[in-house]
Amino acid sequence: MVRAPDQPVARIGRAPMAPGRERSGPPERRSLAPRSATITVMIRAAFAAAKFLKRDFGEVEHLQVSEKGPGDFVSHADIRAERTVRAELARTRPDYGFLGEEGGETKGDGRNRWIVDPLDGTTNFLHGVPHFAISIGLERENEIIAGVIYQPISDELFWAEKGNGAFVDTPSARSRRLRVSGRKDPARALVGTGIPHLGKGDHAGYHAKLAAVTERTAGVRRWGAAALDLAFVAAGRYDAFFELGLAPWDVAAGILMVREAGGVVSDIAGKPYELGGPSLLASNFGLRDSMVEILSKA
Repeated sequence: MVRAPDQPVARIGRAPMAPGRERSGPPERRSLAPRSATITVMIRAAFAAAKFLKRDFGEVEHLQVSEKGPGDFVSHADIRAERTVRAELARTRPDYGFLGEEGGETKGDGRNRWIVDPLDGTTNFLHGVPHFAISIGLERENEIIAGVIYQPISDELFWAEKGNGAFVDTPSARSRRLRVSGRKDPARALVGTGIPHLGKGDHAGYHAKLAAVTERTAGVRRWGAAALDLAFVAAGRYDAFFELGLAPWDVAAGILMVREAGGVVSDIAGKPYELGGPSLLASNFGLRDSMVEILSKA
């Protein structure tokens, strides 16, 4: 059968791309780095959720919003994104456990667990700020072994597997290996952070630490999406990142990304970080001791 010139071509695993149809991610770009079947499943789940998030982001003022607590909002987009991710992951890994920000925990096989933030940066999303991400981590026997962080608006896909490195796919580059920065002097360092909001955290204690960091570094940035902050450390965009009171779904994928990019993750006292711990510090090895000193003395 001869195809008409204007007839869309069906691609393997995807429906025909009709003129003007919006892509939900860049799966048609071939990766230059080897991806396991698990990473491929995680990426597909992130792209499926991203399709709905991008549509809802374009209609952000029409979203129905309810409050989970003071200053902590959840939208229907958030809940639908988690359901989409969960369903996509369950199609190929039905026995795995699941821990999500919105839907709670499913125990699963007791060995493997997905840890998911379907919309990291919800407040940004609801205010029309185009800086948010889908974060998916895979924990196996209490160790994070794979992670995916996807920013739908910039179309940046960060991904990492334990022992195989960390990478980023962008609209202009495929599978570029991530490396943390080499800066060792705090005076030259750009540091990311998260500021406690209404009803959350020790504001006075945090502000003392923030003041100490601003006095010793080249600058501090607060973007409001911890998963992307960690991805930025892995990519060398930030030299360090610290925050207090982060949940497992905020950081599961990101901490693996930093480590696989040659960085180190601890608490702000330099002790080993555990998921759900009271504080987190991510940086390159050369800057870690200085950041621990600055934060511990504040």
